[in-house]
Amino acid sequence: MATRYSDRVVIVTGGTLGIGRACVETFAEAGAHVVFCSHVADHGDALAADVTAAGPGLADFVVCDVSDADALTAFVAGTGERLGRLDCVINNAGWHPPHRPIDEFSNADFESLWRLNVVSVFAASRAALPYLRKSRGNIINIASLVATIGQHYATTYCATKGAVVSFTRALAIDEAPCGVRVNAVSPGNVDTPLWQEAVSASATPDRTWADGLAAQPMARMASAHEVARACLYLAAEATFTTGTDHIVSGGAELGYGRKVRD
Repeated sequence: MATRYSDRVVIVTGGTLGIGRACVETFAEAGAHVVFCSHVADHGDALAADVTAAGPGLADFVVCDVSDADALTAFVAGTGERLGRLDCVINNAGWHPPHRPIDEFSNADFESLWRLNVVSVFAASRAALPYLRKSRGNIINIASLVATIGQHYATTYCATKGAVVSFTRALAIDEAPCGVRVNAVSPGNVDTPLWQEAVSASATPDRTWADGLAAQPMARMASAHEVARACLYLAAEATFTTGTDHIVSGGAELGYGRKVRD
């Protein structure tokens, strides 16, 4: 594991919690120098110090709000300039709004989510490509299973993640002649702080949690590190894989299920 991605430079957006944090830890364990960001400073420096101390890779933290495209471009390009290369960019930062019908989302709500979940992926990829073309590196975009199967009361979120998958496939075509691979990872239910927030906000937390577990034939959620290991596989081993949507769902999309709600 320690030499699986050694001497590579990796950027992870939204890297202090959940899947992003797991990617920081997993890629550093594989020997990479990981530079990660979050829009708040909480936990960032401490995580970087812990990851670096554990080795064999390194971790640096930078405060950056990815919904500010100019700031994100400066962060990505600055990292490439400072370290002299980029090998992998993991566009992970994003948000799932509370579930509600379309009537309760405003245009401004959708525009704000679009900047965070989609424009950030475009901006980071665009800024990284001059470096990735030199290293023949790769981009991994964190999408979602619901980009493909839909989700109740989640029109804005599903639309943004569907855009991420489509962007991934189109960019993969454009960059293949340059040796740059572009893939998406679409998790299903993952036990993350965001999922825990949804449970806490529910009127029936125990039922919400039980429904989350029951959505998978495997009867559990993924861990964030299981998703991170899929990302590491795409970056380090899947050298003939580009333009894919790699689903990590525990089989949630399989089989018939009850569709009519009480």
